[in-house]
Amino acid sequence: MAQCQRVENEVLQTVDFVAPDDRVMFRTCERERDRVVFQMGTADPDRALTVAKLVEKDVAAVDVNMGCPKEYSTKGGMGAALLSDPDKIEAILRKLVAGVSVPVTCKIRILPSLEETISLVQRIQKTGVTAVAVHGRFKEERPRHPVHCDYIQAVAQAVSIPIIANGGSLDLVKTNTDIEEFRKATGASSVMLARAAMWNPSVFSSQGLLPVETVMEEYLKYAIRYDNNAFNTKYCLCQMLRDKVESPLGKQVQAAQTNAEISEAYGLQEFYQQTQDQLQARRDALQSDSQPDRPVMDGDYPPQITPKMFLLEWSRKEKLEQPLYETVQRSQDRSFQSTVTVAEKKYRSTLWEKSKKFAEQAAAIVCLRVLGIPEGRIGEEDSADIQQETETSETLVVSGNQSSCCVETGV
Repeated sequence: MAQCQRVENEVLQTVDFVAPDDRVMFRTCERERDRVVFQMGTADPDRALTVAKLVEKDVAAVDVNMGCPKEYSTKGGMGAALLSDPDKIEAILRKLVAGVSVPVTCKIRILPSLEETISLVQRIQKTGVTAVAVHGRFKEERPRHPVHCDYIQAVAQAVSIPIIANGGSLDLVKTNTDIEEFRKATGASSVMLARAAMWNPSVFSSQGLLPVETVMEEYLKYAIRYDNNAFNTKYCLCQMLRDKVESPLGKQVQAAQTNAEISEAYGLQEFYQQTQDQLQARRDALQSDSQPDRPVMDGDYPPQITPKMFLLEWSRKEKLEQPLYETVQRSQDRSFQSTVTVAEKKYRSTLWEKSKKFAEQAAAIVCLRVLGIPEGRIGEEDSADIQQETETSETLVVSGNQSSCCVETGV
């Protein structure tokens, strides 16, 4: 997250935090801004603050995970590894509390003794955090071990800030009514659920659990609407399937590689296509609105010629290797940008296009202009000669708005 940029995705109407390789590491939206808490794994106060300041305008609070016992977390000094370094815990939390405008919380596991646990939480309270979640298991314990409600209760009585009880899934929390029972048993202010909520998110509904089939379908619609990563979608659906993960539906979900394929497994192909059409229409409208003055290719070029074909024929005349196009797609809005290599030099447009075809044409235009070569527009010198040479060649017909763009050479 520390390497991400905040991007407002107008197509999805989301806020995306995008890594240098264009992966969306975190996506949120206005609807959940006052509800979603951003939990981070960190072992460094400065880096923690960098990330917290990056997201603080888009989340309700920032939380530090000090309870994860998994090796991928602890080997970096994060998660439960912090429990043995209270000085670092204090440094991280004080830095965050002083540096951001939203509430700061943290989640811990209980320590080997009750006295140590209470002492740590009292020290955490002095940093100014808003609340502390306490997972009622020791670092080495796993979900199969019973949760220690007595530890959580003792902590809640020892401090004045809210304590959030965690660890009740499966044994203690199966329905919405169980949530309040778990809260009372621990004396906590509220309850945090992970596995129970992943198995069936409607556990939070006071109206009672919905059939998991209904919940999976509703979840998948959200995943499609917000272009969720397909592998994350699969993971969440498999959590809901639980012991049915090896059923025909479960196997179809596991084999799927895209949200479109997952939609097919649930019979939501029509919904998927309608959503894609709506997003594409929004994408086209936004591109049209944001680039009203871009030159239009239609009418400027002879019917048998495009900049890309013109560049190809020029390369042949010059006895150069065929132009090589490399195209990438930006995940946040699915726009394309192409780089063309000619005579071992690379050329690309700085603008992003709505299709791969347009992106390649834009790169060709940049190359032609940098090299001072006619682009094939009607009335340009040499256009007729090149057109005659390409009459029997396969051509690309370009429609819609196509631009000549800013130039980047030596990329």
